[in-house]
Amino acid sequence: MNAVHYLNLRESTNVAKYKKKRARELQHDKFRDTAGVIFDRLGDRLEGKGKTILYGIVGVLILALIVGLWVRRSNKKADEAQRAMGRAIAIASTALAGDPSALDPNAPKFSSENERAQRAIDEFQKVAAKYGEPYRTQARYFIGTNLLVTDRPKGITELAEVGKSDIVEAAALAKFALAQALEGDAKLDEAAKLYAELAALKTIVVTPDTANVRLAGVYEKQDKKKEAAELLFNIVEAARNAKAADGTPVPLSGAAREATGKLQKVDPDRYAKLTPETPGGNLPF
Repeated sequence: MNAVHYLNLRESTNVAKYKKKRARELQHDKFRDTAGVIFDRLGDRLEGKGKTILYGIVGVLILALIVGLWVRRSNKKADEAQRAMGRAIAIASTALAGDPSALDPNAPKFSSENERAQRAIDEFQKVAAKYGEPYRTQARYFIGTNLLVTDRPKGITELAEVGKSDIVEAAALAKFALAQALEGDAKLDEAAKLYAELAALKTIVVTPDTANVRLAGVYEKQDKKKEAAELLFNIVEAARNAKAADGTPVPLSGAAREATGKLQKVDPDRYAKLTPETPGGNLPF
């Protein structure tokens, strides 16, 4: 960037900042003028009836206007953060060059998973640096999952930190991703511990059934067939007996269907003891 271009860019930035500041000043003046008009009109109507009522009414009106302006600003910031997150997620999920599923000709082109992951990390870091919660923690979760591609130890550390967050959904997803990474690294005891914790949390994003199906898979790898079969049996049995408010069978979840197939392979005898499926019921939507 040459000096002239830099100065022009700096000047444009300063002008933009001044315009924003002036707009805020004008908005404030408009707000003050509007409040003044309301105050004068109410003063004429309530003349001789005491200033206490007048100040109380104007105070309520001003408070309502302030709250309205704050809500509008908050909504605008939230929309902006969501759009930024959406752009970053789109990059992270972009098909690689040459992939038949790459249907969008305008999508970024990445030659490798590493290149795509690094670009996604850069975008999520912008979100984490610019916006507050829950977007910061959500972005850190995505940073952690992409770091598993570019720098696996660092990704595991990041996911472990996010897993301690008070942002429940992001923390649960981070624990789940971390458990899967540890399972892939053959650290089965650590993975099993995390899956068990997730099952106990009973979150919506990682349901107990989903966590327990993964835990059963770890038990299989540890040659704990009995424990695996027990977990899978309980998932399927509960799902087959579940009823909606009107008494009709509840459709099986994806986790329950996966547990059904796994149980049939792990322990055919236990599978045979399941409550029979209701004819026409328990089918997915």
